[in-house]
Amino acid sequence: MGNHSFIPEREATFARLFYLWPMQESRVLLVDDDPDVLLAARLLLKRHFGSIDIEKNPEKLPFLLNNSHYDAIVLDMNFQRDVSSGREGFAWLDRILDIDPQARVVLFTAYGDVEMAVRAMKAGAVDFVLKPWQNDKFVETIRGAIARGESARRTGGDERKNDNAASAGKNDSSRKPAKSTAGPSLTQSLVGPSLRPLLDTISRVAPTDANMLILGENGTGKDMIARAIHAQSNRRDKPFVSVDVGALTESLFESELFGHVKGAFTDAREDRLGRFEEANGGTLFLDEIGNLTLAQQARLLTVLQQRQVTRVGSNKARPVDIRLICATNVDLNERVADRSFRQDLLYRINTIELVLPPLRQRPEDLRLLAEHFIDRYARQYNRPVTGLSAALLTEMKSYDWPGNVRELQHSIERAVILAPGTILEPADMAFRKSTAASSPVMQTMQLDDMERQLIQRAMQKHQGNITDVARELGLSRQALYRRLEKFGM
Repeated sequence: MGNHSFIPEREATFARLFYLWPMQESRVLLVDDDPDVLLAARLLLKRHFGSIDIEKNPEKLPFLLNNSHYDAIVLDMNFQRDVSSGREGFAWLDRILDIDPQARVVLFTAYGDVEMAVRAMKAGAVDFVLKPWQNDKFVETIRGAIARGESARRTGGDERKNDNAASAGKNDSSRKPAKSTAGPSLTQSLVGPSLRPLLDTISRVAPTDANMLILGENGTGKDMIARAIHAQSNRRDKPFVSVDVGALTESLFESELFGHVKGAFTDAREDRLGRFEEANGGTLFLDEIGNLTLAQQARLLTVLQQRQVTRVGSNKARPVDIRLICATNVDLNERVADRSFRQDLLYRINTIELVLPPLRQRPEDLRLLAEHFIDRYARQYNRPVTGLSAALLTEMKSYDWPGNVRELQHSIERAVILAPGTILEPADMAFRKSTAASSPVMQTMQLDDMERQLIQRAMQKHQGNITDVARELGLSRQALYRRLEKFGM
């Protein structure tokens, strides 16, 4: 049987994982009056989600929600004005759902507040997290909230009632971590013809334990490729742990990767696993490895050679069994040449090297990707957009897409929100000719301007009927009134 017989299965797996990629683009809001809680939660969640916003003052929630979209909101039940009853948390939960009825709110609560949290879930929250939290359960709870939100948007329903009914009466220790599942809406053809040779390579090397290096520009989906490799490996049932090592400071590098013991430093209040131990038996993905300092490279090389880690503050070496995948957007051979990257480390991490081409070299994939994002955001924002014109596709193919697939995604999102018709045209993407180059350049727009224009068009369409305008925009009447007041309309 030829290799081509395996292409549908590979592409199906790849497409399912492509759906999970937006999880890395998801935006999460944390609201708690304890700055230590906010810092700790942000450090944990930023490894798994695209953007983590934190806020100490719940009074700022209306402004934040009226100006930004969040895929999940983590809300404390008790603030300083009301330290134990939870009444303030209930009030802010109601306010959040008034502003955005589809908001996925996860509650922060102490062990003694479980009964209160269950009542809050009946009032509209989707889940709760106990303090002090367990890292894996915390992350999976947020993933589950986001995934259920995506599912509800795709189907046009609201799974909140089912979620709450299933969870009511159970405490955190009795629930299994929520699993984020890929939706069935993606087709095998979404991958696009240009990536099929890459999928063929992945299918051959994924079952091995060979270390792999993924090269590609920002926004090309290196994380997605790493997840595809893990999903087709013999370690698929073990953890996949992702670390942006380029964002780690010198002081956090060893503690984050190798762990620490209680008392190792001022804030080490308990023993903590490092990312290597968390990934034991599975796959460890080190993103932006080209940004490591020489000292960090030396420490990493030692661990890879010995296959064991020593936690900060401990003398005990612990064996680890991982499959290593690294990624970078820089030319490591050039870094080796200028002696800013160790050649022996490069040899260690690039047993197999994969190159993910930039979007400008994949014009045949543009329509497939654009149509996927159009469908996603038309459902999310309740817009009637169904496709794109041939003229727009031509201009898209002539554009360089320096931000790659991520830029395409955000550009389509803006266009779907603002487009007056059902088919996207060049004007909807705000293309303009650059005076410094021959290729068109995307014209940036402020979010407030986009929102104002969208409301103006809806008001004109419905001749100022607030009920109809709110329904089309997917807002409550109160939320629409607040926006009208904000823009002086």
